[in-house]
Amino acid sequence: MKHIRIIPRLDIKGPNLVKGVHLEGLRVLGKPENFAEYYYENGADELIYQDTVASLYQRNNLTEIISKTAKNIFIPLTVGGGIRTLEDINKALRAGADKISINTAAIENPNFINEASHAFGSSTIVVAIETTKESGSYLAYTDNGREYTGKDVFLWAKEVEDRGAGEILLTSIDRDGTGKGFDIDLIKKVSDSIKIPLISHGGASTTSQIVESIEVGKSDAVAVSSMLHYSAIKKNKMINNEFADEGNIEFLKKNNSFKMFGNYDLKSIRKKLKKSHIHLRNI
Repeated sequence: MKHIRIIPRLDIKGPNLVKGVHLEGLRVLGKPENFAEYYYENGADELIYQDTVASLYQRNNLTEIISKTAKNIFIPLTVGGGIRTLEDINKALRAGADKISINTAAIENPNFINEASHAFGSSTIVVAIETTKESGSYLAYTDNGREYTGKDVFLWAKEVEDRGAGEILLTSIDRDGTGKGFDIDLIKKVSDSIKIPLISHGGASTTSQIVESIEVGKSDAVAVSSMLHYSAIKKNKMINNEFADEGNIEFLKKNNSFKMFGNYDLKSIRKKLKKSHIHLRNI
């Protein structure tokens, strides 16, 4: 019997937690370490940190944030963005990460997956697949959805598994930040093609959508962002009262909200999943 994981995903630009739509139009929401601690206290199974511009600028900038977070939370932390070498992986792990997510480097040099899995163990290596649907086909992208790779998602997912990755983080660019629900067809086809765990991400705004991604899509874990972040700001004003004055801060200045994402938190999501007879890791 597998136990489903609910994983807040925190997209980071510079020192701030950000969120947008289709991986673009990023708006500042607060300090990532504050959100991370809040989610840890409210029952997150794991956390994902993703540097949204690291690959674009060919650098990794999360070491300080990882260190701050790891001091206060004691659940697995996956870190992605700008990871290009074995030394990059080692540096992130030394800072406090438990798992590493790679995308661009894996596409550019698929053998990097083999090398990383051999050096650090398959359970440490997550391959992120970002995809959009074009003319009926699912195509893989890199650089937070900016660069088309020419790779078919389903063939790439199988290759990733064969090369030793321990897990796949699958993001639907089309659904990201929209609240329109997961791309169930995409999730199920990838799930059916691999044996390693699949984390689904992109589109969640209700617990019913999460249940569908698990029961129909056969996800092993669900990464949630907008559905948690906007609600967290409303429920706990303290977590977003500190942020660097850079990037798009208009959302916080205007005290806006997004009603489409409801008023959910991790406790209410877990309660709903339990009622749907879904087995969770910590219940």
